[in-house]
Amino acid sequence: MQVVKTEEAVGMVLGHDITEIVPGKFKGVAFKKGHVIQEEDIERLLRIGKEHIYIFELKEDELHEDEAAIALGKLICGEGVLFTDPKEGKINIIAKQKGLLKINRDLLDDVNDLGDICLATIHGNRLIDEDELIGGCRVIPLIIKSEKIESVKSILQEKGPIFKVKPFKPLNAALIVTGSEVYKGRIEDKFGPVIEKKLKKFDTEIFYKTIVPDELDQIKEAVIQCKDMGAELIVVTGGMSVDPDDKTPGAIKATGASIVSYGTPVLPGAMLLYAYLEGIPIFGLPGCVMFSDTTAFDILLPRVIAGEKIVRRDITRMGYGGQCLKCEICTFPNCHFGKY
Repeated sequence: MQVVKTEEAVGMVLGHDITEIVPGKFKGVAFKKGHVIQEEDIERLLRIGKEHIYIFELKEDELHEDEAAIALGKLICGEGVLFTDPKEGKINIIAKQKGLLKINRDLLDDVNDLGDICLATIHGNRLIDEDELIGGCRVIPLIIKSEKIESVKSILQEKGPIFKVKPFKPLNAALIVTGSEVYKGRIEDKFGPVIEKKLKKFDTEIFYKTIVPDELDQIKEAVIQCKDMGAELIVVTGGMSVDPDDKTPGAIKATGASIVSYGTPVLPGAMLLYAYLEGIPIFGLPGCVMFSDTTAFDILLPRVIAGEKIVRRDITRMGYGGQCLKCEICTFPNCHFGKY
């Protein structure tokens, strides 16, 4: 450290805490060690009695914690993500827009493994709202070697950034409700309103809805009709168990659709089917989606509406974190369910 005149210290890094005492009003730290002195600080420092102060001398290969935090923010934040102004070497990572949060876990681990940098996050592959907190990045020492930031840059230059929020792409959705008891009017359709509510979270509207009996050919024709009408997402409800009367899985397969998975390692939602028909995503939904707050459908839906192509391995990996605890007060997606 070196001693400099206070009036000449603007832009320099304070080398120690400075205490201020205002009789009867305040006694404590006015400026903390590591504070970058601003023009507006000078008068207060002089009132405290500091004509000279100790400041850090940064070498050419060193960065102050705040400067390093800004450099890190620019490297780790991608599309739809921003970072706050640094405070004591820490920035918050914030969602710039509503969308699907993506976090590259491998890159996150690589950066944390460098040392001197703390990068903490929530889980990814979930809906996140505008201005919601994603995580925080902290430079641990007051002064950090610039080569450490260069190491982060090297890690991220081909595979980075670590964070991005993919915007949702509202889809024209078609809903096919199956069930002879509903088709014949014996009971009211209560499945449709549930699906409509879930889709509206992503600004996706149901442009066409039909009710068909538990007949394979009629379900098949309804799916094909929805495709021909321009549906970008087809949801078929009911008839997904192994009972002889349940024909939905066979009907979807009979359309020529490519079945990604019939069954998921998720409870509730084990009997969910996911397929593509000429590139159009199709959900076959079991009855639990109507009764449970969160199921496999709620885990996959944000990814589908963000335009992601779902493959078998995506569904296989859902088993880790796939058990819903059916909490009395549901906090999804701010819980473990569906995080893998």
